[in-house]
This record gives sequence, structure tokens and C-alpha cells, in this order.
Amino acid sequence: MELESVAKALKELGHPTRLSIYKSVVKAGYQGIAVGGLQEQLDIPGSTLSHHIASLASAGLISQRREGRTLFCVAEFQCLDNVIGFLQDECCADEAC
Repeated sequence: MELESVAKALKELGHPTRLSIYKSVVKAGYQGIAVGGLQEQLDIPGSTLSHHIASLASAGLISQRREGRTLFCVAEFQCLDNVIGFLQDECCADEAC
């Protein structure tokens, strides 16, 4: 993963509201969570929630899926793995053996 992509993902996760949203989406697992459920759970106004979801999606951290009239947010676990991997790639590389 490139430095710019990791920086964008970390920037988006650095906002308390977006981090709360992301944690709820990750907690929901692979089936995702309905946007309405997120709104109820976190008590966030709809327009504010949409703005934060768009920010997370633009960083590749979540995707959205529509089922009928319901919109679900789903964590992109591979993106999360890539960010964590980027941070750990050179762990202890400069440490003397």
C-alpha cells in the first residue's frame, strides 16, 4: 500500500465520529450494517452521517451495498489489513540483533 493511501486512511480514522462509525461497521462483520442502524446506534444526524460515510468510503475503508431500499455499510477488511501491514512492515528493522 502506498504512503498516500495509508495517510488518507489514517486521516479519516483520526476523526472521533468517523472512528466510531468505522468501529461499528467492523463490528458488524462481513454482512455490514444498515445506515439507519448506524444512525440509531450512534445518534448522528443523517446528513452528518452521510458526510462521514463518504469520507470513509473515499479512503477505501468501507463500501456500500443496497438491498431494496436499505443501504448497508461494509468494512473493507483488506484495506484495514493493508494499513496495519504497512505500519508493521519494517518493525524492528533497525534494531541491532
